[in-house]
Amino acid sequence: MSTECICGSGSLDLWLWAQSSTEFPDRLSLMEVRLQAQEDEITLLKSSLADALRKLHLHDQQIPLLKQQLISLSLEDALPESIQFTNETPIKLRGEEEDAFEEEMGKDQTWSSIVEESIQPTTIRTLQQQQSKSSEDSQGSCPQTPTSSSPAPPKEPASSPHGGPLSSIREGEKMLCLTNPNCSTRCNCKHQSHLHFHIFMCILPFILLTGQSIKMFIRGRPITMYIPSNILNYEELRMDLPSQKLDLDWVYGYRGRDCRANLYLLPSGEAVYFIACVVVLYHISNQTQRHYQKHTDCVRCLAIHPDKVRVASGQTAGVDKDGKPLQPFVHIWDSKTLVTLQQIGLGTFERGVGAVAFSSSDAGTFLCVIDDSNEHMLSVWDWNKNIKHTEVKSTNEAVLAVDFSPTDTNNIISCGKSHVYFWTMSAGTLTKKQGIFGKYKKPKFVLCFVFSLTGDVLTGDSEGNILTWGKSAADIKTLGKGAKETFQIMKQTRAHEGSVFTMCILQGGAILSGGGKDRKIIHWSADLAPERECEIPEKFGAVRTIADVDGEELLVGTTRNAILRGTFSDGFVAIVQGHVDEMWGLATHPTQNIFLTCGNDRQVCVWNAEDHKLDWCTTLEESGLCADFSPNGAVVSVGLSTGRWVVLDLQTKEVVSDLTDGNEQLSVMRYSPDGSFLAVGSHDNFIYIYNVTEGGRRYTRFGKCTGHSSFITHLDWSKDGKYVMSNSGDYEILYWDVASGCKLLRNRFESKDREWASYTCVLGFHVMGVWLEGSDGTDINALCRSHSKSMVAVADDFCKVHLFQYPCPKPKAPSYKYEGHGSHVTNVRFTHNDSHLLSMGGKDTCILQWRVKGAGTGDHKEHLASSSSVFSSSSEEEEDEAGSGGWEEEWSERERKRQAGYQGLV
Repeated sequence: MSTECICGSGSLDLWLWAQSSTEFPDRLSLMEVRLQAQEDEITLLKSSLADALRKLHLHDQQIPLLKQQLISLSLEDALPESIQFTNETPIKLRGEEEDAFEEEMGKDQTWSSIVEESIQPTTIRTLQQQQSKSSEDSQGSCPQTPTSSSPAPPKEPASSPHGGPLSSIREGEKMLCLTNPNCSTRCNCKHQSHLHFHIFMCILPFILLTGQSIKMFIRGRPITMYIPSNILNYEELRMDLPSQKLDLDWVYGYRGRDCRANLYLLPSGEAVYFIACVVVLYHISNQTQRHYQKHTDCVRCLAIHPDKVRVASGQTAGVDKDGKPLQPFVHIWDSKTLVTLQQIGLGTFERGVGAVAFSSSDAGTFLCVIDDSNEHMLSVWDWNKNIKHTEVKSTNEAVLAVDFSPTDTNNIISCGKSHVYFWTMSAGTLTKKQGIFGKYKKPKFVLCFVFSLTGDVLTGDSEGNILTWGKSAADIKTLGKGAKETFQIMKQTRAHEGSVFTMCILQGGAILSGGGKDRKIIHWSADLAPERECEIPEKFGAVRTIADVDGEELLVGTTRNAILRGTFSDGFVAIVQGHVDEMWGLATHPTQNIFLTCGNDRQVCVWNAEDHKLDWCTTLEESGLCADFSPNGAVVSVGLSTGRWVVLDLQTKEVVSDLTDGNEQLSVMRYSPDGSFLAVGSHDNFIYIYNVTEGGRRYTRFGKCTGHSSFITHLDWSKDGKYVMSNSGDYEILYWDVASGCKLLRNRFESKDREWASYTCVLGFHVMGVWLEGSDGTDINALCRSHSKSMVAVADDFCKVHLFQYPCPKPKAPSYKYEGHGSHVTNVRFTHNDSHLLSMGGKDTCILQWRVKGAGTGDHKEHLASSSSVFSSSSEEEEDEAGSGGWEEEWSERERKRQAGYQGLV
């Protein structure tokens, strides 16, 4: 695996150029967004067309049956006046026929047009003659019969509330009024020019209102769901909050890929760092976590007060569910109590907060902030009073670091792309002097800096050099008359191959530097003479930041989102690890507190939820998008992005089976309850069924479920292992009889009472209430029913985890909402005993472990080791090695998903 630093490369240059461009993503990104939107729309249109053709074929098959029933009914009953057609007199169609007509009502075609196509003119004439004869002998009267005191009825009703050609049919010169809304239930009409077909008005609408089904609409598309037999009165169902709640228990991961200076050690023995929307305080010795969770979007930067207790953390602006930017701010909080002391800058900063720093010479009175606006505004705050002391435009280039001089609050240094600025604060204003590189090569990026004990400024750059800047008399010829002392380069020291990502001053003046391409940590004397060095393992990436523990032991944050602990002599081991790219696959072990994650970084990670550690990790050849443990817990299957899937042995960590189905990505893997079958859902619209033998180590193709008109998104097995329920990208719910050869069950009504071993399908009667009003079908990425069948967890596209009661079949069901992720939440799963819930972010590369509290969770029986926590939220997309953040990327991603109906599995 290449660890070559890209900080000085063209790709970094392009990315930082995008950071300092306009307030919207660059033109190329917008074109990609539009292209993706068009492709997604075409896919949906194609699937809708295929679905329509299939249902039209069904309709053609059912028309003769309907004709036969209507004719038979009319001839047998002859519409005598004693018969009342009410909602209590239904026509009972066979299940498949009823299902077909329920589907038809979702089309533009109306009930009137369907019935009109199904009735011959002779039938109408027969009914008309019979009704006319009956009405001549009747003593009743119709409310529409003209009298001397009532106006004559209209000769041609303009339209019917039901629409369609059937609303007015000419028979000779007479108009047959078929859909008069004012007609009474009993038809005793003597008026010869109108014939009221209560068979259409009373019986056919009853099929929609039988109480056996209910429709929900997503993006205008109807989805019919049948009400189970044990629900006698759907309208009287109550939707309550679940009896359980969630508390954040553990946070897996660290954001080192694109942020810097975000790892510190407190006197309490806790390492402070962040990922997503959570600032984590991890006690190294006790191996416990606490969490600061007051941020509303991704945390971007940290600073520690000189008292080593108070902490400042800045966040990105983020976007709401409509794609509108939200306001960023900085929180100052107490690391002992986790109490927020001050919130500054709300309404002042743009896009996000890129860097923060406390002053040190005045006991930390001031806080310097640089935002992510085009001008990268630099502001100085009296944070305790929440007063902005001064503000000035910094530069249009990316700014990567800022800090006060340790000896003078009025001096501030900032650095970034091709610059280092020396700021002087006087009388409420800031003036800057740019560092002049002179005879030395000007680097593309000045990535970090520290203050030496002698007052010099040491900068690390993308050329691998450490430059020593000292104050000296200004060059009057260059700077003009009146110029006083200025910072100039006194010495250049070659330090690393590739970039110098971080530097750290130790007690006594010694210096530590961390490299990018060479992954080295070098110990320098105060006069920059190299003394010791070591290299961190390649799998952890480059050195992102260094924190001193005791002068010998170090904490090292890396660009592959790991935190290492160790010494120069003994080497380094990981104490925090995480994924480095978008994640989708999540599976929990059937009997142990173990779970698996996989994603676009091609890593498959098996975690111990009790010890909060990574048990083992392996690298695949392609991205992993879905996974499932076999019921015996011995193996786990992982679906990849190419149609290939592998089965891993949990003990040996070896691949015991390797197969391929189609050439498109796989979206779901699911074992049957007894482990004898494996269902593989693909983006090629098929579900592949395999026989499983030898304890999950041998697989043979059993069949293929063919019938979906779009890609498979979710599926579940029935409790008896004979049937499968599946969802697709065009919001379709289908049922399959696997035992009978993967047969599509066209009569979906018969599946309404079936028990499901798991419930992860996002569309279905039992989870209909989890969809918010106005949802477009892509807002929910995943859900999971608890094993106790008392609650259902939902992962949405707006960084939230929801907890509903189960079942949840009514709209606007209440839920508990939990923040913590800073990107779309891609998956959720309960542990085997429902004691914990795991949620996984997409771009935030964060895994959150939530403790389930409340009735029926099994906490008293099996409680996982945990620590105190608060509450959180997080997100943001990782960027390149410059570590400048990615507000434009985050905005573009969410806006694209919102507008284009991004399913989330692509």
